[in-house]
Amino acid sequence: MTGKDAFTDEEWEAISEGPPIAGFFVLTAERGGSFRESFALAKAYAEARQQHGESEVLDALVAEKPKVDRHKYGTPEALRTDGVARLQQAVAALEAKGTPDDVQAYQRFVLELARRVAAAHKEHGEEISPAEQEALDAIAAALGVQAAS
Repeated sequence: MTGKDAFTDEEWEAISEGPPIAGFFVLTAERGGSFRESFALAKAYAEARQQHGESEVLDALVAEKPKVDRHKYGTPEALRTDGVARLQQAVAALEAKGTPDDVQAYQRFVLELARRVAAAHKEHGEEISPAEQEALDAIAAALGVQAAS
């Protein structure tokens, strides 16, 4: 397993920003429900802290408070393009310096967090709206995994 100290500050920043970026990406896919969706993001971190030991990288990641400047990207469109690029940077750093288990644990965590945010508030009677599913698909593609519908 690989610890946080294996990464440069810039790489770790990309890795640590990835989950909240994914959460905000889904949160901005539809209007409404932002309180419930933000709570779902925080809850995903809290629950991951309790499952300590799957990956040193994941343990270090969830030990920190989720941080990203939600205004850094300016618009939902910028979040989609630049946020996806940031997720790709995080996975590239993990693939270069982490173990395959670290990469898989990170991918699972980010995608599950994004799914939980999407499902936290029903839009138009649907647990996950088409716009949210589109965001989940983009997040999964950036992570290099398949999104489940």
